[in-house]
Amino acid sequence: MIKKFYKFVVKPAGIAVFALAFLTFSCQEDAESPVLESQDQIMKYKNGEIIPGSYIVVLKPQSIGFRRDGSYQDNQALMRKSASSILAKYRISDQNIGAVYAVALDGFGVTLDGSQFELLKNDPTVSYIEPDRVMTIAQKGKPGGGGGSTAQEIPWGITRVGGSVNYTGSNVAWVIDTGIDLTHPDLNVNTTNGFTAFSSGRDANLNDGNGHGSHVAGTIAAINNTIGVVGIAAGATVVPVKVLDSRGSGSYSGVIAGVDWVASKGKIGDVANMSLGGPVSQALDDAVLTASNKGIIFVIAAGNSSANANNYSPAKVNGSNIYTISASDSGDNFASFSNYGNPPIEYAAPGVSIKSTWKGGAYNTISGTSMAAPHAAGVLLLGAAKTSGFVKGDKDSTPDPIISR
Repeated sequence: MIKKFYKFVVKPAGIAVFALAFLTFSCQEDAESPVLESQDQIMKYKNGEIIPGSYIVVLKPQSIGFRRDGSYQDNQALMRKSASSILAKYRISDQNIGAVYAVALDGFGVTLDGSQFELLKNDPTVSYIEPDRVMTIAQKGKPGGGGGSTAQEIPWGITRVGGSVNYTGSNVAWVIDTGIDLTHPDLNVNTTNGFTAFSSGRDANLNDGNGHGSHVAGTIAAINNTIGVVGIAAGATVVPVKVLDSRGSGSYSGVIAGVDWVASKGKIGDVANMSLGGPVSQALDDAVLTASNKGIIFVIAAGNSSANANNYSPAKVNGSNIYTISASDSGDNFASFSNYGNPPIEYAAPGVSIKSTWKGGAYNTISGTSMAAPHAAGVLLLGAAKTSGFVKGDKDSTPDPIISR
């Protein structure tokens, strides 16, 4: 099902000065704050690298001088006004303000030079400031182009976690990613509450120019019909929250904007999938934790660095509605690329050679903890998770239980 979408754009910190190309992990009318304007000049930055001059400012809760009882747009406008007032004390132009956050986080993105940073970090309203960084999808290897529609099959990962169910509930899956193929015949996409972080160029829409977000969506909820694949919560509504560009890259400030959007629009029992990650960010972690405390279930890829997941955000976040997922193969072996660590990892899920939906109405087989997370998201959308055995060869002392419905 395709519905009309509105374009909310949120401009990340740093774009005004550096015309940065993409933001991470992005729709509605009367947009207040464009997120991203260009996507051709950030190729020199790699995952986790600091975006020069770009910062995320988090304010002390007691410094917020307005009540957040209005619409998302109203709260955004009030936070932008507060940010402008703070910057004005140091003669910093409000044109430097990028994305603003008023639900999952109290703060804003901003571009600053060295002297402006030194002034702002000591402001009594500021809790902390951290540099903005580049973030990418949690996929292992290059995906290739994908193939067309075929007779329906059930991918091995779906079977391993207990099979699929035709979803009849009212909750949705928010896919915080590269967008979703809006016209894919095997997906039930609702764009009414979609969000894009890009204000111009080929990514200034909800459609998936990469394929990654569509793949995630299919594992969660591909329709049980006669074509392609079937998802765990088959036919459930998937909502694109586009914070990564067609290259699969973005900024932390943009990812936080997406989380803030989900925190505003999501409801108890919804699932938000985050198959992305990078170095530790307190701001991103704080935003995810706050959003999860609203009853939205966040499912996060552990990462593909064969390292401790506690060294990556948002994988390291812990909370009652947060699940970090490692990857296993068809033999229940711990994937060689998967991050590890208990905590934060709660479950393992299939993440090697996973077939799912792709951009352009196609299908593709790829690997990564990006593929493991949506298996868990589908299970959790259906209800409480169970387990079915443990991975073999886990890199820490505690083998991860394999999630099952």
